[in-house]
Amino acid sequence: MNTTIREADRSTIVLEVEITDKELQGAIDEGVRHLSRRTRVPGFRPGKAPRPLLERALGVDRSDPTAPDPVYDEAREHLYERTVISALQESDKDVLELPREPEWTSFEEGVGASYTVRLPVRPTVELGDHTDYPFTPQVDEVTDEQIDMVVEQLRDQQASLVPVEDRGAQSDDFAVIRFEGHRDGQPVDGARADRFPLIIGKERMVPGFEANLLGMREDEERTFTVTFPEDYADEELQGQEVEFTVTLLELRERRLPEADDDFAGQVGPYEDMADLRADLRTRMTTNSLDRARHVFADRIIEYATANATAELPDVLVDREVEMMIDELQVRTAQQGIRYEDYLRVTEKTEDGLRVEYREGAEHRVKVLLVLGAIADKEDVSVSDADVEAEIESLRSDDSASPTVAEYLDSDRGRNYVRSQLRRSQVVEMLIDRWIEAHPEFKDVQHQHQPHGREETAATAPDLIDEAMADDEDDEADDEMAALEAAAVEGANE
Repeated sequence: MNTTIREADRSTIVLEVEITDKELQGAIDEGVRHLSRRTRVPGFRPGKAPRPLLERALGVDRSDPTAPDPVYDEAREHLYERTVISALQESDKDVLELPREPEWTSFEEGVGASYTVRLPVRPTVELGDHTDYPFTPQVDEVTDEQIDMVVEQLRDQQASLVPVEDRGAQSDDFAVIRFEGHRDGQPVDGARADRFPLIIGKERMVPGFEANLLGMREDEERTFTVTFPEDYADEELQGQEVEFTVTLLELRERRLPEADDDFAGQVGPYEDMADLRADLRTRMTTNSLDRARHVFADRIIEYATANATAELPDVLVDREVEMMIDELQVRTAQQGIRYEDYLRVTEKTEDGLRVEYREGAEHRVKVLLVLGAIADKEDVSVSDADVEAEIESLRSDDSASPTVAEYLDSDRGRNYVRSQLRRSQVVEMLIDRWIEAHPEFKDVQHQHQPHGREETAATAPDLIDEAMADDEDDEADDEMAALEAAAVEGANE
């Protein structure tokens, strides 16, 4: 056997293999033995039929090049499996995947055979600068206005509902209504409720419905017509006029407590409002430092990736697309939603997701390759014990479903956890090393812990995050809306 390996594009190699007639004949004889054990030939025990009779029983017709030839097919399979592995063992190429079949360029008894196969190999990453960053961590200053926002949210949490007696309904009032809808004098399915709660102005109902409630008083009845949107879910009601008769059963308004010292004592162990605001400032500063570190980490990753070069083999991109689909399935499972429901609600298919995810997958593959190259250079590794500890932590999460647990137990899931841990270790190492050289940023540490207070509902991290959050991520919002819609549909089935 003679082999030739040459470099090709997109991190692939082309392997050319020439097989001697002796090796070819041995593979054919082996194929005949295997087929004779699986094929009934009258008058012969399994494995004992001569080749000519076996080929006749299999319908082999060598005068017709297009006719099936199980004997040669079996020989090709054995030859390829044996020779491709032998050829690669003699090379230093890190092959990512073996194609199922090569391209046979010749196959002739008495002469020999040859084939060509293109193989994806792990790409060589040429690292550029990944340590001398032209940027620094940006720590947002906590302002009085942001603290005011959190205080207002705390007041909103402590708001009480009190009956409205001296006025009609207004926006943001809490109401309980009885209603029934008719079209052409006939009741509309689903357009009826005896006691329906809503906050006026939140547009929970059909557009235009809640505006007709403004000014109503308790026990008042009102009749009005609403035109349903052209894109309404129920096609029979799209663009149709429906007459509603509504009775306002209860009307209450939200009354917020005064932001005074008594209020501070109600929401936490605070002596007065000054004490509450001081604690909020401390916690929000901690949050700002953590946020600065996370943003700095993201910028480091993008900087290192942009300065590196690597040809991405399709097989790695394909695997990353499948990983992204896995991640989506984990997220839907964590929400208690069936993956199929999510696809139906979003009107997507798995093939469509693969196309949609491909560009992002290419970027993720390059990021992982670059971080992997840095990890190799810095000799960063993740132990099996670390992987198991992380998996156990993920399993113990109250939101972890059986689907998530099953995924984490798979080789694919374990590899995902290992790659995530290795990536995190590399990035944390780069940040810590940079901060060591720039001590003026020593406070930009990871996972700050507030000091001097027990955690209370008043200072919950998610509340502070909300006060300091930037503009919302529209894509994340769209996915969350789809998850919620899928959950509703799944519950109704």
